[in-house]
Order: sequence, then structure tokens, then C-alpha cells
Amino acid sequence: MTTWHDYLKEEGRPLSWPYPIRFEKEQKIETDILVIGGGIAGCWAAISAARQGLNVSLVEKGNTVRSGAGGPGCDHWCDAPANPLSRVTPDDWARHMANRPYCNGIGIQIQCREDFDTLLEMEQMGGKIRDTNDEYVGAEGRDDKTKFMISPRYGTIHSYFPDPRMGEPNFNPPDKRNNVVIRVWGSTFKPALKKECERLGVNIFDRVMGTSLLTENGVQGARVVGATGLNNRTGELMIFRSKATILATAGAGSIWLMSMEHGGYSNMMSRTASGDGTIMAWRAGAELANMEANGIIRIATGLKHKWYSGGGDASYENVPIVDANGKRLPYPIQGWEDAGAMVPTPEVAAKIREGILKGEYALPFYGDFPSMKEVERNVTWKLMLGEESTTKIIINTYNKAGFDPSRDMLQNYNFIEGQSLPQWREAGYGGGLLVDWNLKTSLDGLYAAGTQMFSPEDHSYAAATGRYAGRKAAAYAKEIGKSKLSRDQIEIEKSRVYAPVRRSSGIEWKELHAGISRVMQYYVSEFKTESLFQIGLDALQKIEEETVPTLYALDPHKLMRSLEDISLLNYAKIIIHASRARKASSIPLNLQRIDYPAVDPPEWNKYLTVKLEDNKVKIGELPMTFWGDMKQQYEAHNKDYTGVYRGK
Repeated sequence: MTTWHDYLKEEGRPLSWPYPIRFEKEQKIETDILVIGGGIAGCWAAISAARQGLNVSLVEKGNTVRSGAGGPGCDHWCDAPANPLSRVTPDDWARHMANRPYCNGIGIQIQCREDFDTLLEMEQMGGKIRDTNDEYVGAEGRDDKTKFMISPRYGTIHSYFPDPRMGEPNFNPPDKRNNVVIRVWGSTFKPALKKECERLGVNIFDRVMGTSLLTENGVQGARVVGATGLNNRTGELMIFRSKATILATAGAGSIWLMSMEHGGYSNMMSRTASGDGTIMAWRAGAELANMEANGIIRIATGLKHKWYSGGGDASYENVPIVDANGKRLPYPIQGWEDAGAMVPTPEVAAKIREGILKGEYALPFYGDFPSMKEVERNVTWKLMLGEESTTKIIINTYNKAGFDPSRDMLQNYNFIEGQSLPQWREAGYGGGLLVDWNLKTSLDGLYAAGTQMFSPEDHSYAAATGRYAGRKAAAYAKEIGKSKLSRDQIEIEKSRVYAPVRRSSGIEWKELHAGISRVMQYYVSEFKTESLFQIGLDALQKIEEETVPTLYALDPHKLMRSLEDISLLNYAKIIIHASRARKASSIPLNLQRIDYPAVDPPEWNKYLTVKLEDNKVKIGELPMTFWGDMKQQYEAHNKDYTGVYRGK
């Protein structure tokens, strides 16, 4: 009996596959700068490096025009204190934002100093950042002179984990407005970024998944001199030689939970965020930080965010929440009257729950759009929801169904869908590559940007750090020569990549992914102990040794999915290694250890790092503010930078 795999081998291309199958064939590319990941950070890195006159290649697993978490759009440009309407200085705001445990003070300082410059460049490329058509005249936060739409988000300060050593300047003017967040038309951004990449001559390789980093002489821990990739349409092996490489592939979002097409739930992060860049760097010997951080996933009824639909956070600014009888809930509005309140505090949530049980509030709850002023309703429904990547899908669906926000209320799913289960977790934006003030990793020649780094932030953070990493990598590439690639290293990677297509039977990627997720749900869930960690590691090791060798793929797309699963498997193991190394429980890291119940004891207020050295896991540590004085360090590393804000 001829299998599908046999047919592919004999015919070279299935009737339903529109591309030629070229498994194991090679394509070699020479470039000065290689950017792996074509999301927000990757595009900005490529543009920034190309403006330095260097040859730049951009590798993207999907289609650069809309790929990445920010590809479909965004509605907030956060932490831009250099904008002309801001009431705080960039350095003070950065100091405030870094006044949290386990954040990334390096990235935050870069964001606060440069992301308004980045936004202005975005406008020059064709992105829309102002109400130039006067659609929202009269709306709160709109500045008639600049036509910027200031958001109430982060209007007042909420420091949940303040560091008394740092002190807090008074950021709260009488009307609670700090004006550090700008509402934007983010759906215009990604097409503009790709167009600018093309204008600058960036070589874009869409539908190519990065699979490994190539190091000098093939030695783990040595300088990075290139990378390999898989064309997920033709199956070709792409071999890149570069002077500097920038990783911008985000983290991993599907470790504890496999999104099923019939399950009615989905992950916070895209399925394509499978930890590829992190694992490429890990195998090359790069140091990671904060990998033990995770949290309960915000499950929703077919949507991404638990509280989306009806108001309560982020894009649903200013929407009042009422019960089924129209009674207003003591739910904080994120708008001007309670600026900065993202979601109800645990105390308020407990009172609402108690009120439900006593019959004071009738379920379900609703976002009361009709009660809003028309201009504010339009800002929320058309601009905020219409420009955000997730909610744009929601409002388009509702609009097609006849929903009218001036007449209809939108159901809110809080308190009716139950609490998220503790075994449904996500790595989120916790762990990632350790970087220095040049955004260089612990490996020479390798840089990182956006959510590829440890403890990253949001869209504007990805943009600003990508732009920054591009110019730093370019400066490095101008001073360094090319190195010879190790053919032995390429052959080893080639054998690994194509192993699933060399088999004619076994299991496919969905089965493997489900198995990895189940192990993490059972043994790395709400409660954690040394024995559970060991069982989890043993189970993952067994999967790696017994199941991965049976993994097979029938076409380039399934081969890509298979390689993603192997990345997820390794990512899961790193999480366990980092978690078991922290002999304490931690609230900000969402780490509850039964065998070490002390919560955030002072001696454990430090970063843990993890890396492969001689293929053995090595744990290290760094002090909480290892980056030093943020303002001084930034200025010492950017003496020639000119922008809107120059520290005056």
C-alpha cells in the first residue's frame, strides 16, 4: 500500500500542494544582518539596520505584511513620555515602570526614551497616529493642536511591588492625567513597515521558519555567524551566513494548552509563537532569564481575553458595566474618572461575587455602550476596538450581525464562565534572552528585541527595542568580518530538521503537542514540588526519547508544526529547570511551591539565569537591578543618539 509520504517521495508534489517539494535541498544566503522574526520588533530591527547602509535579510515564518502579535493592529502606543503632551519625563517614567520586581529595566529605559521617536518615524512611513480626519473632535484626551488622542490608560500610578530604595516621584496631577499613552490606528502599521523594508532593499524571506543558530566552528557558546531555516512551503533548507543576527521571534504561548478548533477556547498568544528563537539561542549556549515566570491563562468563550466582550479593560476604555437589570456595578472604569484602573481589584471582585450570591446583582453583566456619550462610544467601538488585533475580529463579527452600540449592550463574560483552571497556564511575557545595554545576548554576534527578551512589555516596547537592536547590531557588523560556517554543524541540523519526513508512519504534530501540554498541566501546574518537577522532567524526557523519534510529517507545513513542537518540548524542560532552581514561592512570578512556602523572601529577590554549557544545564543569578542606573547607562551607550527627548 502506497502511503502519502511515499507519494510525495515518488511524485515530488501532491496534486493539492501548489508549491514544488524540495526537501533537503539547500539555498545559501550571504548577508550583513540577519533578522529572524518579522513581527513588530523584527521589522523595526531590519529597517533600522538597513538605514545604516548594510545588507539585511529578514526571515519570517508567516507573511510579514500581517505576521506577529501586532500584525493585525494595535490601539495603544504605551509608555511614550517623550510626547509633547506628557506630564512626566521619560527618565522618571522609566524609573517608575522599572519599580516592579522581575521587569526589564534595560528595555523599559529604551522604550521610554525612544518609542515616541519610533512613533513619529511610523507616521513618516505612512502609519496613522493622529485624528487627522477630525472624527473624534470633543473626545476626552484629544488635543486639538497636535490631533493626538491621549488615552486614560496608566493615567495614575498603581505600584503593586514598589521598591522603597528607589522612591517614587509624584506622578499624579490633580486630574490624574499623565498623558503617556497615545491612541493609534495600529492596523496601518504593519503594511507600512513591510513597505519600508522593501523600499530600503531588505531581503524578505516569508514562510521561512528559523531552526538553528550557526556558531563559529560549530562550538556551543561561540560567536553566532548565521542560522538555518526551513521554507514551510517548499521544504528547502535555508542557510544564512551573517555578521550579526537579531532574534525577534517572541516567546512561547502554547505549552500548557493546545488550542483545539472545536474546544471553544484559545491561547493568549499566537500558535506560531512556539519558542523557536529562544530554543535556537538555548541550543547555541545563550543565557536566559526569568524562565520560571508563568500565569493562569485567560480563557475565553472562543476569544483570546477573558474579559473581552462588554468592557472592563484595555480596548474597552470608558465602558460602564451593568448587571442584567441595568444596575451599575462597582467596576472601575479605565477612563478619565478612574484613570489607570485596569480591572477590579481582588477586593472589588470578591464584593461583586458576594453580591451575585446575595442576589444584589443579576447575571449576566453587560458593557453599557448606549449610556456613553456618542463621541466616546465611537472612540471605543471604532478606534480602540477597531484597531486592536483581537477585538477587530470581534467588532467586525458583531457589526455584520447587526449590532448597534448606540442601541445595544454587549455581554460581558466575567463571572458567568467561571474561573480559569489552574492547569491552563501560559509562559506569557516572563522569560527570555538575557541582554545587555546594546541588546546583545551573552553570545557574541547575537542580539534580541521585543518579546524575545526576558520580561518584555507591549507593542511600542517591541517597536522601540527592535529599532534600537537594529542600529546596535549594525554598528557591530561594521567592525567585524565574516566567519566560516561549520559544515558538520549544518549536517547535524539538516538531519534533525528532516527526520520527520524521512519516516513513513508514526505520530503527527497534534498528538505530540497534546502530550507535552498534558505533562505540563499535571506536573507544572498550580502547586509545585521537587518531586512533581522531577516527574515532569522524566515524562518530557521519555517523550523526547521515545515519541519524537516516531514523529513524521507529510508536507512542509506539517514539518514546520513538528519542529515547533520540538521547540515547545525543550521550552517546557527549561521552565522546569528554572522553576526547581528557585527554592521559594513568588507572587510576581506566579510560583507556588508547596515544599518552599516562604513567599518572596528577601534572599530570593534576584533573577535566576539558565543556559546550556557543554550541553549541561547551568543555573546562575543576577541582582534585581543588575542593569545599574538606567539613565546613566542609557546615555553612556547612546552618546550619538538624537531624538525628540535629549534629557533636557
